[in-house]
Amino acid sequence: MDFEAIKRAAEGYKADMTRFLRDMIAIPSESCEEEGVVKRIKAEMEKLGYDKVEIDGLGNVIGWMGEGDKIIAIDSHIDTVGIGNINNWDADPYEGYETEDIIYGRGGSDQEGGMASATYGAKIMKDLGLIPEGYKIMVVGSVQEEDCDGMCWQYIVNKYFNGPEDARSKIEFVISTEPTDGGIYRGHRGRMEIRVDVKGVSCHGSAPERGDNAIYKMADILQDVRALNENGDGPSNKVKGLVKMLNPAFNPEHYEDAQFLGRGTCTTSQIFYTSPSRCAVADSCAISIDRRMTAGETWDSCLKEIEDLPSVQKYKDDVKVSMYMYDRPAWTGEVYETECFFPTWINKESAAHVQALIDAHHALWGEERIGHADADPYKDAMHLRQGRPLTDKWTFSTNCVSIQGRYGIPCVGFGPGAESWAHAPNEITWKQDLVTCAALYAAVPGLYKPENKTDDVTEFRQSLTNNDIK
Repeated sequence: MDFEAIKRAAEGYKADMTRFLRDMIAIPSESCEEEGVVKRIKAEMEKLGYDKVEIDGLGNVIGWMGEGDKIIAIDSHIDTVGIGNINNWDADPYEGYETEDIIYGRGGSDQEGGMASATYGAKIMKDLGLIPEGYKIMVVGSVQEEDCDGMCWQYIVNKYFNGPEDARSKIEFVISTEPTDGGIYRGHRGRMEIRVDVKGVSCHGSAPERGDNAIYKMADILQDVRALNENGDGPSNKVKGLVKMLNPAFNPEHYEDAQFLGRGTCTTSQIFYTSPSRCAVADSCAISIDRRMTAGETWDSCLKEIEDLPSVQKYKDDVKVSMYMYDRPAWTGEVYETECFFPTWINKESAAHVQALIDAHHALWGEERIGHADADPYKDAMHLRQGRPLTDKWTFSTNCVSIQGRYGIPCVGFGPGAESWAHAPNEITWKQDLVTCAALYAAVPGLYKPENKTDDVTEFRQSLTNNDIK
């Protein structure tokens, strides 16, 4: 394989990838509102000579290169979060701007930059004849990840393919282009969205003792939820903190995997109430909990931890703990109902698909993370990368929760940008990252050794719920 030719080709497309990314940034594309950016991606793929470009029923855009039966897929979610408080931005987040080195705007790192690199990575494969015989490349611009990570691939697996068994038989592996700060990522924590509802009884606010204030009950529960996240796991802690899963005494089978992924966390993300008026006692209160799960934790253990909190036990008859469901219509109008449970997963570093990316990085860019170095800390990528291992894991969650976590289709991550810029104001990505990633994607299919593939690529994969979810 001519690695220098691959690097030249990727560098030659830098201006095209920059223009394409800026066009995507300029089109607001929050979850369920991605139609405009989907059509822009489709047009780019058609211009570049993709063999086939299609939009599925959910609104995912899928481009194909090659004619084989075996599939290597590259996934980029092309929805973004909103911009939040516009006053926190130094420039228009959709108009954006570019310098010689950076691209500014919502979605640059998270993660339309990945879509730009993937689209051109497949183009380089075609230009240089890098798609192995018997393979084809599936480039996916997936929707609704920010709302419900992985649901887009639940649709692809069950509606585009004929279910998990069919998808597993055809897809060798999937590369996620979520931002990895120059690293190759082989896993991440899972998550779930938990709701706690508390009942009360309303009365006139002039005599609150006649009622039962649901907000006061929830105040006690909130303190216990905070303690669950912040406490240690020692004998003096009535509420044992989530850090306990790093301790072999509490997690004997999976503490090493938990130490790799990092501890689980929980935080209260939303609060709701009902009350007849501002002059009345609240008769209900509810909270949403963002629960990040490490190895060794299960969906039911996470629910039970909340149910077992002292304050929840205190108000037991008036408290309900549940997991959210998701049924928001896609931009096409399609609804794919699923649960808000997103399984934890880890790959073995020795897995053939992980090694293909490692081999490509070593051949193209060396054994350490690379990126743009700048005297201006805002523009500098290397302070986020230097000294970190090349092979690591994400802190946040990705579509791989379904692809590998739910279905066991091997995943691995390498994408442009920085995880710390996700959902942040003044988001940027780096032009050099677009080049680095496009080149690596182009090289991977030819370096993948299917003869080294085994049935046990997964180091840890979380058990699923007992809900009837496809």
